[in-house]
Amino acid sequence: MKIVLTNDDGYDAPGLKALAQVAEAIGRLVVVAPKLAQSGVGHQVTMKTPLQVDRGAEANHFIVHGAPADCTRLALKAIAVDADWVLAGINQGANLGSDVYQSGTVAAAREAAILGCKAVAVSQYVAPQWIVDWHAAAWHLASVLPMVMRAPLAAGQFWNINLPSPIAANAPIDHQFCPLDKNPHKYRYRRDGDLYAYEGVIHDRPRTAGCDVAVCFGGSVSITRLSI
Repeated sequence: MKIVLTNDDGYDAPGLKALAQVAEAIGRLVVVAPKLAQSGVGHQVTMKTPLQVDRGAEANHFIVHGAPADCTRLALKAIAVDADWVLAGINQGANLGSDVYQSGTVAAAREAAILGCKAVAVSQYVAPQWIVDWHAAAWHLASVLPMVMRAPLAAGQFWNINLPSPIAANAPIDHQFCPLDKNPHKYRYRRDGDLYAYEGVIHDRPRTAGCDVAVCFGGSVSITRLSI
């Protein structure tokens, strides 16, 4: 099985390395990741200018001067056209509910689904005052990713996994297949002259019981099947 890895935190991000540790036990890896952090760029793609691609220090590592969806497009159209899966992450920060529309991580998986390839986006929720334990994130992902990859996906569908926090390795946690929460964020803009500053607390967002936000914030791994 050939697996493309990408992310939106950039080629050198620890979350990508953690994802590689998990995925290398499942298949042969090709890393096609952005050179720089691209968090929050959504489904941006580059079409009017050429994309520069550098070779990484390891074989089958490609560093793209572009967005996460660009990475998926390049991978499936030029670099690893025979890939079976695209895995995006592990993102530092949750991608739950309406976040999936601004997330570069989720966009990379969505682009794979658009192109007819199976895909999973993986993110790590970061609770207040908690520093991400990437070893723990990889440990927990290793317990759910193979199961998720065996679950059925129709054409145009892909998976979105969010790990809760705080977590520790060797301490099992529950997982739950659940729908996307459709509640809007509660936020506002503070005006200072001609400047408008966003103000909102992600941890205080509204949530519906049984949906992905409540599941992940409640301490379980949320697993959501999304469609293009």
